Amino acid sequence: MRNIKYIVVHCTATAQTASVESVKRYWKEKLNWKSPGYHYLVEPDGNIVQLLDEDKPSNGVAGYNSVSMNVCYTGGIDRNGKAVDNRTEEQKASLVFLLERLKEKYPRATIKGHRDFSPDLNGNGVIEPSEWIKSCPCFDAEKEYKNL
Repeated sequence: MRNIKYIVVHCTATAQTASVESVKRYWKEKLNWKSPGYHYLVEPDGNIVQLLDEDKPSNGVAGYNSVSMNVCYTGGIDRNGKAVDNRTEEQKASLVFLLERLKEKYPRATIKGHRDFSPDLNGNGVIEPSEWIKSCPCFDAEKEYKNL
């Protein structure tokens, strides 16, 4: 059993119409990854797809994969490719459901967004938007899920 310290929320940074297969194909063909980027993917209709067994590390956040459980929603960009929180109500509900289950299994884990792993470049103790390596998941996951 892995020692899970983080439950990390992501977006696919694709249109919400992207299929699970197209996301998996991108990882394999473009990034040459042997493992998926996430353990779970939440589709626009709220369907939760498990992509990898929880006992295996995924490719969610470089340097943190061995201690992270990675969950993602399909979407995160608008039609112009700009970062946007475009989660459907079904995705929001399924994310809460999934995160509650994961917190039950890993009660010591902290829920964070992928962007929260960016470096604090100015050393003020706060990772500010100007310091984000990525906008993912395009909303403040720590704040939204702080009571889970």
